Amino acid sequence: MGRQPEQRAEGAGPFTTRLTWHPPGGGTAVWESRPARRRGILAVHPPGATAPRPTSADDTALARLRRLNAIAATAFVIGGALFAAGAAVAQFGSGDATTCASIYFAGGLFFNTGGFVSLLQVVNAPRHVPGGEGRLVTRPWRWWSYEPTRVDWLSAFVLFTGTLVFGVNLVFSFLQGLSVRQVNRLIWTPDVIGCLLFLIAGHLAFAEICHGRPCIRRRSLGWWIVAVNQLGSVLFMVSALAAYTRPATDSLVNSDIANWGTLTGALCFSLGGVLQYVERP
Repeated sequence: MGRQPEQRAEGAGPFTTRLTWHPPGGGTAVWESRPARRRGILAVHPPGATAPRPTSADDTALARLRRLNAIAATAFVIGGALFAAGAAVAQFGSGDATTCASIYFAGGLFFNTGGFVSLLQVVNAPRHVPGGEGRLVTRPWRWWSYEPTRVDWLSAFVLFTGTLVFGVNLVFSFLQGLSVRQVNRLIWTPDVIGCLLFLIAGHLAFAEICHGRPCIRRRSLGWWIVAVNQLGSVLFMVSALAAYTRPATDSLVNSDIANWGTLTGALCFSLGGVLQYVERP
């Protein structure tokens, strides 16, 4: 029996985010999770070559990735802009509570769309063949998969779940005449849970791009996208904590921080969407 090609796996905990192996024809192939699923490429260093060259997936996979990337990026840009507009209306008093809730709800629908399409990007990304010749394989289109052992899938799934939890918050925000306890249970609690899920998704995205180690990659567009979105998640969490209604006073902890945290965090997500347009095949 032939000896299996030697492989070196790197990653975070149980997750493999980079795999290096020697193809049967010689040289070295390097698969990295984010470049493969977002840009459809892996690096191949042929025998005798002075530098590696990127190898792309087929045209079907690349067209699919471009389309999904454009939809997700657009959804996050619009969703972030609407959330920022809702926070501005709340902060400067240019509309009533129903107006703010309506703007936030519309933004939430775009966040739902961006989250689900981000998951579709992972589900339908071209796959590598460990030990193979160093190429990416396009699989048939799928609307769903269950792959919790992949950090990219888990990050996208947690993000999408977070957008759905935010939807619970946004639907209940239309209700009138709620008690303080009901406001905190039906509106504030889902808000905090959604923010926490966003933070977890961002942490997993950092683990993917940094291979489980803390890193700063100033020249990596993917790293900047993850960093900007994670900053938005932090600002959303600060906003959520400040939006807790104190039973003793029937008032928010700090409405200014709540509104400005939402506004600036939403702008971060819009900026992340703009940058995402560039991170395409």
